[in-house]
Amino acid sequence: MRPDAEGRPNYRWTIVALLFVATTINYIDRQVLGILAPTLSRALHWSETDYGDIVSWFSLAYAIGFLAAGRLIDRVGVKRGLGTAVVVWSLASMAHAFVWTAAGFSIARAALGLGESAIFPGAIKSVAEWFPKRERALAAGLFNAGTNTGAIVAPLLVPVLVLWRGWQSAFIVTGALGLLWLALWIPLYRRPPSAPDASDERVLTGDSPRWTWASLLGMRQTWAFAVGKLLADPVWWFYLYWLPKFLDAKYGIKLTGIAVGLVAVYVTADIGSIGGGWLSSALIARGWTVNRARKTAMLAMALLILPTTLAGLAQSAWQAIALVAVAAAAHQAWSANVYTLASDMFPRSAVGSVVGIGAFTGAMGGVLFQRVVGRLLDANGGNYTPIFVYCGTAYLVAWAIIHGLAPRLAPAGRLPNDLVEQPA
Repeated sequence: MRPDAEGRPNYRWTIVALLFVATTINYIDRQVLGILAPTLSRALHWSETDYGDIVSWFSLAYAIGFLAAGRLIDRVGVKRGLGTAVVVWSLASMAHAFVWTAAGFSIARAALGLGESAIFPGAIKSVAEWFPKRERALAAGLFNAGTNTGAIVAPLLVPVLVLWRGWQSAFIVTGALGLLWLALWIPLYRRPPSAPDASDERVLTGDSPRWTWASLLGMRQTWAFAVGKLLADPVWWFYLYWLPKFLDAKYGIKLTGIAVGLVAVYVTADIGSIGGGWLSSALIARGWTVNRARKTAMLAMALLILPTTLAGLAQSAWQAIALVAVAAAAHQAWSANVYTLASDMFPRSAVGSVVGIGAFTGAMGGVLFQRVVGRLLDANGGNYTPIFVYCGTAYLVAWAIIHGLAPRLAPAGRLPNDLVEQPA
């Protein structure tokens, strides 16, 4: 086995492990409010609209932060950019313990969203620097599995902390985890010597070393990635923030009993995250083109998600949980491939910015969706059926639009017929 640039075999998998832990902590911090939502709604007298607005502030700041985070990480690098972001989101998470009003929670959620926005631009850029194209979907699937691991750990940990010291302790203890992670990140993370600077890498569309916002927004490839995020990301936000409330409202499952159902959903989702990245990587290894492998994996996941349209009509909690679990797994498999589209079509100097643009559109979709969900539930007496119909059909629509905009995943700046596909 040949050692890598760090002098140790497969050091790049150490990088994936660090990113996995960071993503896990990121999702623990953002999931705490969702788990406590029924408890806090009763204690602080929130309506569904109040709650929807509170969580939408996270999505709004998350969206705005993505634009800055992607650009910042392209300029200062992953180590400094992501390390700074972890400090910001950790302090914001702990700040939830010191507010009591809906306005106070909205401010804390906005600060949390701003800090957490750097996780995916940073992680995807790191993968693009350390991994060849044939391994990127697998690496993305592995670190993206941290989203589900965080969502598994949170419902197990939060009730214990609440029973120990009250709901405030849940925010303080989980928020401190990011600061502990920095003790590993700072000494361990290294940038590969072979990774080019933005000033060293020439873009495919000409000799200019710099990607401008105008150039990125004028490319079909950028919009293909952005649409994949815009239509699907709000569904994941819904599972994170509304699933505990749905199980509480429809089936009477309270804080101390909700962990089993949520763990089942996110354990299944973890399998999907890794499996989705493995699937397209395995197809590429068998000689499939990158385009065919990515699109086939994504279409299969979109079809698996369709039955979620029936979750709102499930006769038992476990029927609903099973439908959502399969959908969550397929969403994560979808996401592992969608994230990789950015590095498939753009050079490394632009990946952080492109991921930032796509994540901005996904989070803005989440802002709208959270506000619509709250108002819809207040208006229809808590009927979740129309919401699950959207959750089940959004991915097929997204797949069709992605394929229309980027039928061959041609490198940025080229039209589809300018490129003859070769096996990866």
